[in-house]
Amino acid sequence: MLISGPVLAEGIDPPLLTESILRERLNAIDRDGEPAVIDLTNFNIDLRRSYKRDSGEPFVDYFYQQLQQHLKTTYPVPGLDLSGSQIQGVFRIQPLSLDVPLYGQQLSLLLSEDERKQLDRDRRRRSQLQQLAITVLSNSPTSNHRDFQVRIFRGKLKLNKTHFFDQVDWSNTFFLSGVDAQGAVFETSLRGLESRFSQNFNFNQAQFLDSVSFHNSIFFTDSSWTQSQFSGETDFTGAVFEGSGDFRKSRFKTLANFEASKFIKTADFSQTTWNSRANFAKTKFVQALYLTNALILDRFSFRDAQFLNAVNLREASFQKLLDFSDAQFTSDAYINISNLTFDASDAQLIGNPGKIGKVLSIPTLQGNENLLINLVRNFRELEQIEDANQVNYKRVVLVQRDLFKRVFASNLNTASRETLRKIGLSQTQISEIIQHRQEQLFSSLSEILSLESVSLNTYTQVRDRLIAASPTTWKSRLSLSSKLLFITLLLALSRYGTSFALMMGVGAIAIAYFGCLFWLIDRYRRHRPQPILPTVFEISCMGITTGILGLLGIISIFQSSPQPWLTFACLGVVMFPVPGLLTFRIYQQGRYHDLMNVSYFVEDGAFRELRLMISRLPIMPRFPFFRDRFEPILSDRRWGWLNYYDFSLNNLLKFGFNDIRLRDKHIPGLITALAWYQWGIGILYISLLFWTLSRTIPGLNLFLYL
Repeated sequence: MLISGPVLAEGIDPPLLTESILRERLNAIDRDGEPAVIDLTNFNIDLRRSYKRDSGEPFVDYFYQQLQQHLKTTYPVPGLDLSGSQIQGVFRIQPLSLDVPLYGQQLSLLLSEDERKQLDRDRRRRSQLQQLAITVLSNSPTSNHRDFQVRIFRGKLKLNKTHFFDQVDWSNTFFLSGVDAQGAVFETSLRGLESRFSQNFNFNQAQFLDSVSFHNSIFFTDSSWTQSQFSGETDFTGAVFEGSGDFRKSRFKTLANFEASKFIKTADFSQTTWNSRANFAKTKFVQALYLTNALILDRFSFRDAQFLNAVNLREASFQKLLDFSDAQFTSDAYINISNLTFDASDAQLIGNPGKIGKVLSIPTLQGNENLLINLVRNFRELEQIEDANQVNYKRVVLVQRDLFKRVFASNLNTASRETLRKIGLSQTQISEIIQHRQEQLFSSLSEILSLESVSLNTYTQVRDRLIAASPTTWKSRLSLSSKLLFITLLLALSRYGTSFALMMGVGAIAIAYFGCLFWLIDRYRRHRPQPILPTVFEISCMGITTGILGLLGIISIFQSSPQPWLTFACLGVVMFPVPGLLTFRIYQQGRYHDLMNVSYFVEDGAFRELRLMISRLPIMPRFPFFRDRFEPILSDRRWGWLNYYDFSLNNLLKFGFNDIRLRDKHIPGLITALAWYQWGIGILYISLLFWTLSRTIPGLNLFLYL
């Protein structure tokens, strides 16, 4: 009885392959043609033991015996074409293969030079087996030489639209020629454990209705599995893909296990569907991994995987867990998650704290706003605050770029002909743009691609200098500019509240600079008629400590700031124009007042303790009871120069060791203005510092706000 298969859908029943037809097909092999092929296409081939020949012997024995004579002993070896056939019973490649030794001169007699070269591609396994063979044979003269042989299938195997109703066994076989199984159907398991495939491997549109196992197999050239259906468990553990692995548009209905596999070239899983778990733990990806438009419905694990290049998850969707725990990323590797969709409330993306956020890449803000919000929420729920801040930082950078374009780029809906010409558009393109916007304004920049004269190349060249928006007034442009400036300052000074180290670097430079400036104004007053100058020891101490603090701040900024020179520019704007002008005027006017030999700074002598001084002002109070507690700082002590750093610390960070303030008698107003200037800068700095701390240390925000 014939079992219906793919060919029956066309209304044609495949004829049963008998021994006479088999002999006829074997005798009809044309060895003069290239390549020679044993044509067994469109047959019903029954390899079950119950199917007997006329002599009463099982047909399966006769089938393998006849094919052996042509596939093992003849040369050139013909290919085996089973396309369109239905095969019942276990199909084993072992009887059609040739066992060759791993050592001795017999290898050169059995194989051609080209075949030996292909066999040498698996050098690692051959070397291991040869060493084992030499060791065992030298120690045990009774050892069987067959234990150290390699099984090879020499001809090309064509299985286009072949329907296998029972198990297919290709284990421990080296396929020297290609395997073409496009559209093949495997009703039960396909076993390809420890196999090697030297030539092209094509399983496009194949259907695997049961388990598939290519455990520890090697694909030396490109392997193609596009639009294949994997209904049973899929086992590629330990497999090596030395060519590209193309699984586009394939579907994995149950567990897909690629653990400890290796992809030397591109691994393409674009538009795939994963109904069950996928395991890529300990897998190594040398080139790019593509999961674009993939639909992931269950856990997807990349635990301890290695990525040497990009991972593309653009427009993919997942519903449960996307696990990158302990994954290793080189400096060139990143994960493109543009338009990635969290398709369920319990969907989570996890990875090593402090690392996964750095490798996530989102090139544009448009279309990714919800994704960025979901990512921040995702990492905060996992208490990975650093990763949440990293994602939020990337979001703000994208916002900054968008604002910059809206402020400085030309508006496609309002730009003049001359402006469009300078941008790089031709007169024809400009005319089409003007005509289009007279009828309807552009709502997005990509709409210019609908114009006949605008090509994709042109769009790529001008997209960074153009925007498509409604006409803006000078007030809205001013508002956008203010917002851009505010965001730029936050990014430069604190990495938008995500880098405490950057804040400390900025603070160290500011404290050192203002401390040195106040020391200079207080200790260096005049040369004539009576010099009031600091000692050489004080000069040395201030110079060395200011240099050390400044150097530590510079190092911290270079390590933490995404734009260190912009950070230095912001510091320069704060520290040099106003303080420099005030200092210049102080020395230009000179100082002629009472108490000239007494320090401008006083300290509260009642306490010496580390205290928080959020509410403290930089001047001495007027109430007599409090004034009695303040005395001028000591300038005749070797450690007296430390007081100026303490005053700068009080003004900027609002805490210090001593309550040091300015006296309120016989003091130049310019010095008071300088102290108030730093105190005002300190209010802004401490606010930014607290905001940064609340975003970088879990739970601290509750303490700060309460």
